[in-house]
Amino acid sequence: MSEPASRSQTMQFGVMQRGVFPWDEDMRARFEELMEQARLLEQLGYDSITKGSHFSTYPHREMMQVPYLSRVMAEAPSLRLNAGIVLLSLHNPLEVADYFATMDLMSGGKMIFGCALGYRDVEYRGFGVKKGEGVQRFEENLEAIKKLWTGEAVHMTGSHFELAGARISVPLVQSPRPPIWMGANVDNAVKRAARLADCWYLNPHQKFETLRRQMDIYRAELDRLGKPFPKELPIRREVFCGRTHEEAVNVAAPFIKAMYDLYKEWGQDRAMAKGDQDISMDYDELARDRFIVGDPDEVAEEMLRYHQELGVNHIIMSVQGVGMPQSQTLETFHLMAEEVFPKVRSAIPA
Repeated sequence: MSEPASRSQTMQFGVMQRGVFPWDEDMRARFEELMEQARLLEQLGYDSITKGSHFSTYPHREMMQVPYLSRVMAEAPSLRLNAGIVLLSLHNPLEVADYFATMDLMSGGKMIFGCALGYRDVEYRGFGVKKGEGVQRFEENLEAIKKLWTGEAVHMTGSHFELAGARISVPLVQSPRPPIWMGANVDNAVKRAARLADCWYLNPHQKFETLRRQMDIYRAELDRLGKPFPKELPIRREVFCGRTHEEAVNVAAPFIKAMYDLYKEWGQDRAMAKGDQDISMDYDELARDRFIVGDPDEVAEEMLRYHQELGVNHIIMSVQGVGMPQSQTLETFHLMAEEVFPKVRSAIPA
């Protein structure tokens, strides 16, 4: 895999532009706010922007990943673009390979290909995919995409596609291909990430202790496969920084809790690791050992814990909860870049 195209090789920082809004919102106005955020992230020296992918999000609105990232690359041309994640079981591999090859070309080689199974029934049914077929389709699709990204003609028959001398239509910029990050919640999926991806993309929902236990599984599987620990290990986490601990919690708590109530409605808890599936408790209990919310010193200290104990070196921050005002989102972007990032980076040996 090519080296990360980053301003920092010790610790990278990105933002998940979740962009989930109530159904009656003015989505054109919200889109303009998200573009303002992207431009500010560029100015403040962040490393990446992430956009997830969900379909049929009623009673909430959410913009689609591929067109969204294609616009963001024009607004913030130096930032890496993380498709985090593509619900790979639902799609055709030739289509996905061509979309992201084109996006890699247009962005100058800044695409990251995040992928996972997905878990929502409405999405599987809408794409005509049976959940029991999800793992097989996922692995077939990823194998086909890797082959297509070589630029050579591909001959491969899968359970739901046939590639008869198919090729991608534009060349990739990154060599040999964009990095593949694989999201994984349960233990078997963590092993799958070790086997098939360039790195495990650690999830935002599990407690720290669960991630630490699963990191042992991940390292053991890498050792079994004879693969080195990845140079880049990303995690997504709920992050909010205020000037004081109390300010941070008072501002962020209602918006993060609203997002987790939505995750519960979508069935996210059923896709999480056994023993760590309850996301229905009140904010204080939910946040414990799961969210990074506090003043600059607290946030920096917690980020360093993830680096020191798990090996994380790219933190994707979910900052904007459902309904959070733009002014508060922009303020925490400033606080993070100006007060938190220097503390973290200065504490990590070059």
